[in-house]
Amino acid sequence: METLTELPIVDLSTAERDPDGFRSALRTATHEVGFFYLIGHGIDRAVRDRIFDTARVFFAMGDHDKFSVEMLASPQFRGYTRFGGEYTQGEIDWREQIDLAAEYPSLLTSDDDPAYLRLDGPNLWPLRVEGFREVMQDWQSRCTALGLRLMREWALSLGAPADVFDAAFAERPSTLMKLVRYPGREETGRDQQGVGAHKDPGVLTLLLVEPGKGGLQVEHNGAWIDAPPVDDAFVVNIGELMEFATDGYLKATMHRVLSPPPGSERLSVPFFFNPALSSTMPVIDLPPALAAQAPGVTEDPGNPISGTFGDNMLKARLRAHPDVAARHHADLLD
Repeated sequence: METLTELPIVDLSTAERDPDGFRSALRTATHEVGFFYLIGHGIDRAVRDRIFDTARVFFAMGDHDKFSVEMLASPQFRGYTRFGGEYTQGEIDWREQIDLAAEYPSLLTSDDDPAYLRLDGPNLWPLRVEGFREVMQDWQSRCTALGLRLMREWALSLGAPADVFDAAFAERPSTLMKLVRYPGREETGRDQQGVGAHKDPGVLTLLLVEPGKGGLQVEHNGAWIDAPPVDDAFVVNIGELMEFATDGYLKATMHRVLSPPPGSERLSVPFFFNPALSSTMPVIDLPPALAAQAPGVTEDPGNPISGTFGDNMLKARLRAHPDVAARHHADLLD
């Protein structure tokens, strides 16, 4: 088996002139690795620079201002998380961040409703960063359009109609974005955890990383591959719902971030393109050649994969933010 040393590159700008070639590259990258660099996506550098500039202004605020929008106040797991406030696999992630998601009125009507409906609600918007909401909503709109484009290309690459996934995203798509800052640290080994090894619970992630900043690692065949940023590229990976939809032909992949060296920092902006909380992803009837390579959905009693996005997302949020879970959702904890 060939040893992989770097992530594949997929160029969206080739999709119109060579659709078969693009779809083959997209399918191969996510079947064999689960991660790739996406270039030719059409989002200008000035737009990308603006979101990093906005992130720097936010993180430069004093603790009082950041704590005024702290996630502890949000039953929907929105807002600012201070250093040491998030966990992966039971270990502390050493980063600060703000979580912002699509805003919808709650659909909860009784205690018998699915618990994941608790995740709908408002964001906590910082008031001292001029234009913050406008910049974030513009980014959300651009990434949503890009995500839907990729979903349609994936569908075609898997032998399904282009619109097979559209219904899951037609109403109340539960998109989520973060601004994340990793501070430099002197720790080594296990203590280098910026964010621990995990799989994403949704459909796909569009990750923008500050130029020149390494730290992201992707697991492949039991080894960790460094995935430094590539000029003008997103890092894209699939989540557990795409594994569910393809009976394991596409697999959600473990990944992690190591803390940057002392005296530096690393900014990133992950955007999670997800369907409505109540949506169940359709299972694609794969062509025989692809179905023969589909081993089924990963069976892990400690991390069961549900086809309903809300179940996956609530599971992930309760684990990652135990302080928020204890304050607002104690009845859901074991």
